Amino acid sequence: MTITSIKSIDVKGRILVVRADLNAPCKDGVVTDATRIERFATGLKPLLAAGARAVVLSHFGRPKGKVVPEMSLAPITLALAAALGQDVAFVDECIGAKAQAAAAGLKNGQAILLENLRFHPEEELNDPAFAAKLAHLGDIYVNDAFSCAHRAHASTAAIAALMPAYSGPLMDEEVNALTAALDSPKHPAVAVVGGAKVSSKIAVLKNLVSKVDAVIIGGGMANTFFFADGHKIGKSLCEEDQVETVREIQALAKAANCELVLPNDIVYAFKFAESARSFIVGVDECPDEGIILDAGPKSVVRFRSVLARAQTILWNGPLGAFEIRPFDQATRQLALEAAELTRSGLAVSVAGGGDTVAALNLAGVADDFTYVSSAGGAFLEWLEGKELPGIAALDRANAA
Repeated sequence: MTITSIKSIDVKGRILVVRADLNAPCKDGVVTDATRIERFATGLKPLLAAGARAVVLSHFGRPKGKVVPEMSLAPITLALAAALGQDVAFVDECIGAKAQAAAAGLKNGQAILLENLRFHPEEELNDPAFAAKLAHLGDIYVNDAFSCAHRAHASTAAIAALMPAYSGPLMDEEVNALTAALDSPKHPAVAVVGGAKVSSKIAVLKNLVSKVDAVIIGGGMANTFFFADGHKIGKSLCEEDQVETVREIQALAKAANCELVLPNDIVYAFKFAESARSFIVGVDECPDEGIILDAGPKSVVRFRSVLARAQTILWNGPLGAFEIRPFDQATRQLALEAAELTRSGLAVSVAGGGDTVAALNLAGVADDFTYVSSAGGAFLEWLEGKELPGIAALDRANAA
């Protein structure tokens, strides 16, 4: 894969058409969490300081190709301006004469934000004509939205063939971190994979067992492994139709000499509620009415011992129902261990996925990991070993 960073060229006086992901949570027209916007702005600032002129493109929500006023990017403008520390003009079109005039009127160091790309159905159809209209806005295309790179849309794929195309600073950061953790990890490498369902992580698990030395499996998906191995799981979340998939993953792991590490004790309750009384028992002792909601303390000790020998840690998914105490303990304790190993310089740690980020934030350790990806679907597809259309488009553009 060959992609070239925008940081490698002189951008002074050039109009950059920058694909960002500014799809931040809002309430009553006010951004409630500007983390994603601030991360993007951190990379854009040096380019503006170098004299670039930035035309920023993004989607917001899922308007399904129609103009939905509640999904306008207008409220994002103030948050972007605050993050950049300068004024940002908003244009209520993303193509056409008004957008082109605003782009042409930019001075060195200035930025504008255009309206929601997904107000046009052609965006999600990867329409070449729509991409050409976006390309007319500037001189150079910059994809700085890794979180959208798994979508073959006009602003992430088709446009890259129509003008000089480069990766943005945030894209560089993400690709470099994930490449180091998955494609060329330092060994021993350990993956932590949790979440509700095996079916949503089949491709991830199949790919990971050939890349790492051990996979710690937790969350609801561990129940399906228990069920496949004949353990009692009561009324716990389980995909009984995935037994053959579990068998396949176990066989692949054995062939690759990758250790699958499952809980050896569990925490169960009779209802999923904060007030529910919890019990710690062995993996084969869940009563018929019980619901497994976390890995137990013996499991945590075992997980930590596996993690302690890792030089690379890759994390996707919580190990239990972390949203409610006391079912957050396995996730919290292992997150603290990974953070300490990272702070000590003993391991490189990369985590991603919405629930994962939320869990690390609850544990207060997100800032201690080497890299935490804000991407959801793109991060997951990278773990699956899939080609991401947005990355492939940059690769083709550089090969041309």
